[in-house]
Amino acid sequence: MLISNLLFFLIACTALVLSGNFVVRSLKKIAAFLKFSDFVIAFMIMAFSTSLPELSVGINAALAKNSELALGNVIGSNILDITLIIGIAVLLGRGIKVKSKTIKRDAWYMFIIALLPIILMLDGKLSRIDGTILIAAFLIYFIILLQERKEFRKAEDHVKKSTFVINIFIFAASLAALFFSADFVVKYALLLSIDFALPAIFIGLFLVAIGTSLPELAFETRAVLKKRGDMALGDAMGSVVFNSTGVLGVTALILPITAPLSLFLMSAIFMIMATFIFVVFIEGKRALTWKEGIALILFYIFFVFVEFYLRNYI
Repeated sequence: MLISNLLFFLIACTALVLSGNFVVRSLKKIAAFLKFSDFVIAFMIMAFSTSLPELSVGINAALAKNSELALGNVIGSNILDITLIIGIAVLLGRGIKVKSKTIKRDAWYMFIIALLPIILMLDGKLSRIDGTILIAAFLIYFIILLQERKEFRKAEDHVKKSTFVINIFIFAASLAALFFSADFVVKYALLLSIDFALPAIFIGLFLVAIGTSLPELAFETRAVLKKRGDMALGDAMGSVVFNSTGVLGVTALILPITAPLSLFLMSAIFMIMATFIFVVFIEGKRALTWKEGIALILFYIFFVFVEFYLRNYI
């Protein structure tokens, strides 16, 4: 039973990633046709669309009456995005230049917003009121960024009207496939939590988080290889913000998220540490160096080691 559940879980994750990739590609074409700026594409469209797997898992987890899986997925994805994925991107790009002071300021916004759901969860629950607060926080962040980013240049890609129409249909179909596959991810993730005798939050923290973070890995590595490190940073920060506010906010509105403090406290502390280290690296220099990329990757390895091997002794 364990082998079959793991196999079906991997198949569902693959379908989730593939459908998410089609969502990203179609949205990029739609945004280019509408002549959105690079900022909107990277910080909004891409960050939102690469976080759609997390959102779809969150919604399906809430509908399955197991919202703590969504909490684990968000915390795990946030840690993964700004440590392992950014670390890999930095190494592939031989460093990422931090070109704008506003990126440094947005990194601090990201850190503060990532703290918000943790603070709200200190009582062991994210209520529907908390969910509303998180969604309001995202909308405020969105408005602030729109006001700041008027100086960003327009996208250069030229897209024909016929391509635009085709991509609207591709977007709709791939979005449906995304939520359908997410339903199976949640189903088999919950079965695996029983097979491994682990709380669902731990399955979300690692297995589901890795699967749902693959779109960020694909986009950010492509961005740095095309010498667009600013888009990679924008996607990472935007994903953390959207996961922490939009994903948890929508999930909590459907079903309040409850989890004992002892279950998520250690991973939450690691997420706070990871975001703070990321901000310090962004703030300190004009570029993320390969040494900092290695440090971020090692931090994620340390996080996995602590969660799996030292949890019983802490």
